[in-house]
Amino acid sequence: MNYKFLLSTKLFCGMPPEKIKNALSCLNASEKEFKKGGIIYRAGDTVTEIGLVEEGSVNITVNFYCGTSNIFGHIAKGEIFAETYAAIPNKKLICDVVAAENSKILFIDINKLINDTCSSCGYHGIIIHNLLQISAEKNLKLSSRMMHTAPKTVRGRLLSYLTWQAAKNESREFHIPFTRQQLADYLGVDRSVLSTELSKMQRDGLINYRKNDIKLNNTLNSEEWL
Repeated sequence: MNYKFLLSTKLFCGMPPEKIKNALSCLNASEKEFKKGGIIYRAGDTVTEIGLVEEGSVNITVNFYCGTSNIFGHIAKGEIFAETYAAIPNKKLICDVVAAENSKILFIDINKLINDTCSSCGYHGIIIHNLLQISAEKNLKLSSRMMHTAPKTVRGRLLSYLTWQAAKNESREFHIPFTRQQLADYLGVDRSVLSTELSKMQRDGLINYRKNDIKLNNTLNSEEWL
């Protein structure tokens, strides 16, 4: 287990390095590896563990009855998932949690975190504080996705997402974490229409891209959002 990496994550921020091993032990922490496309949790599951991505990344996917699906979130290395469901007893997931690439996940028993007072580590309070802050940040991300899917046009949705990524990365040049299909699912549009629009935006001089590397040009103006 990479303790140095774990101490760099938001969940364990503020933990003394010498206490991390004891903390993981009393939280019944365990690691598991998943191949790309592997199902970590399925819709309908009830969970009692938080997942922290140690390697790779994870997508939160909602599958609809008609056969289509949408990506509702992307969990990058160092981030956590399933904390909301784990905190509510017997609450069934409405989404799948899928490995977006070969991944290693650290699982933590939330009941041990919330209900037990562990004398051997003494740092549950710090982890709970961090968990609350992470949950608040996730609410903001969900609000951002709602903002990205609000425009009526595919171009408007793409520009909302891409300008948000530029602001997040503090640069007009950045790498997006989604494949074309995943980005289409995330924005709620057809993949072929999305790919066509990206090509049009590049021809119009709005962006330059090579695979997942994007550059926003200085020609953007409010009219391009229509």
